[in-house]
Amino acid sequence: MHFSIPETETRAGDGGAAYVAYNIHVNGVLHCRVRYSQLLGLHEQLRKEYGANVVPAFPPKKIFTLTPAEVEQRREQLEKYMQAVRQDPTLGGSETFNSFLRKAQQETQQIPTEEVVLEVLLSNGQKVKVTILTSDQTEDVLEAVASKLDLPDDLVGYFSLFLVRETKDGAFSFVRKLQEFELPYVSVTSLHNPEFRIILRKSYWDSSYDDDVMEHRVGLNLLYAQTVSDIEHGWILVNKEQHRQLKSLQEKVSKKEFIRLAQTLKYYGYLKFDPCVTDFPEKGCHVVVSAGNNELNFQVRLPSEQIKEGSFKVTRMRCWRVTSSAIMLSICLQSMVDELMVKKSGGSIRKMFRRRVNGALRRSDSQQAVKSPPLLDSPDASREPMAKLSSKLTSVSLRGISHSSSANDVGANDFHGNYAFEGIGDEDL
Repeated sequence: MHFSIPETETRAGDGGAAYVAYNIHVNGVLHCRVRYSQLLGLHEQLRKEYGANVVPAFPPKKIFTLTPAEVEQRREQLEKYMQAVRQDPTLGGSETFNSFLRKAQQETQQIPTEEVVLEVLLSNGQKVKVTILTSDQTEDVLEAVASKLDLPDDLVGYFSLFLVRETKDGAFSFVRKLQEFELPYVSVTSLHNPEFRIILRKSYWDSSYDDDVMEHRVGLNLLYAQTVSDIEHGWILVNKEQHRQLKSLQEKVSKKEFIRLAQTLKYYGYLKFDPCVTDFPEKGCHVVVSAGNNELNFQVRLPSEQIKEGSFKVTRMRCWRVTSSAIMLSICLQSMVDELMVKKSGGSIRKMFRRRVNGALRRSDSQQAVKSPPLLDSPDASREPMAKLSSKLTSVSLRGISHSSSANDVGANDFHGNYAFEGIGDEDL
């Protein structure tokens, strides 16, 4: 997650007195507005719980009214403070920090706590309606969806809720994975655009975990629906013979065999991003970037209209720069690193889903089955062949087509180092 405080606002308080509000953005989108005193209260609570040696330094109080220059200086200091807290595994994952952000988000959007019905999509377009509170966090909503679908607790950790933007052709553009510090209902409704939806998808990269998910019929149905959807949208490459085999397995309702075959296909399990522009091998080339199989893959359309392909292995990356248009990409890379390190240490992503201790969610007692998607359409005959780019790539620059490449988009703190694989070879992973 990329935290920033790019701006401040002068607002009127309850008594009419003016105060400075600091706009906290997450992944380039406004999350909440807070006062200095609120952040100071968070800091003091963190110090109380974790000690002064763990919590980063906080900008000092000022006796007199701040000048514009001092407001700007404080903004920069508070931004660095929030980034430092979030990047610390203990502080950034603490309930104190996350509950502060959830409360601030709800107060900023002025959405009262009340019971509502939230619509969550499955990969096949099926709508799952769950009754929640507007103040329910991501984990609560995920639990409600899992309960509605009858997904076992020990499989919930394999899935996540994602904020997506629906395109005209019915495909989805991924914005971000919903986090523990936000309220899904508030996050999606505050955008005031019906194109933004919440979708349930698997949240792991290693296809070997598919075996765990396929142990249960609901997990199998969800994975099958996602695989069919990815093939239909062209995320997984399929030739005519493979398409014929897949369709035959569909007709036999052989879902596991269908997934097994799909696992052997190019780009299975990849997440595809919106088209963007690259400076390699020539400036201004349009490129489609995908993340999966522990790599960053890109398909570049050259000025000659030829399509070439290249990739960066995440185990060979040492740093990447995050801009407002590439934050989801950075999150994917980081999650690949985390998953690889868990596997190398002998751990597993299988985990029992922790239900809330106090109380239960308000939701319907009825359960909803995952609908089987229709048979695959005919393969895309217009798909163009791809040539390999040089395997000795060092770096490329990507920017969104609809975004400027202004220097304001990036800063010195936008470089993310990746030191997890120092001294570790690919064969060790």
